[in-house]
Amino acid sequence: MYDSQLATPFGVIGISWQDQRLTGVLLRPEKVSGSAAPAWLIAELEAYFADPGHRISCAIELEGTAFQGRVWALIAAIPSGSRRTYGALAKELGSSARAVGNACRANPVPLRIPCHRVVSATGLGGFAGDRDGRLLAIKRWLLDHEAGLRPAPLNNTGDARLTASRPSL
Repeated sequence: MYDSQLATPFGVIGISWQDQRLTGVLLRPEKVSGSAAPAWLIAELEAYFADPGHRISCAIELEGTAFQGRVWALIAAIPSGSRRTYGALAKELGSSARAVGNACRANPVPLRIPCHRVVSATGLGGFAGDRDGRLLAIKRWLLDHEAGLRPAPLNNTGDARLTASRPSL
């Protein structure tokens, strides 16, 4: 269950938080309590969507394995507009690209720990377990946004909207 939902340029996301810490971002929320998102979190997201170079830096609370924590720390250090491959991260960790991909898939806060910046050696790779659907369209949107390309907003299926206006947060 997520605490709130927010409209973003790529569709509605579910968010959860506790004590001024972000605890979850769900890119395709199903159950949301409907409470209002806190101002500090809205400000972080608005800053990111206004300026692709903005690093979302709110405090987070993570639950994961030690290996996932190491992967997430490396990913959090990837600058906006940059990309690293699953293989490069795996080599740095002495692991496999598949293990890095699995850690990306388990990332509970994908905008704060930007797994979209991790790509395969031959293309985009997947995103949050999706290889060719809506979530991959979100990954492409995020990468284009951070490259300064001003991508068109997406609807809930991952298709570009006909309008160039962005839904407000």
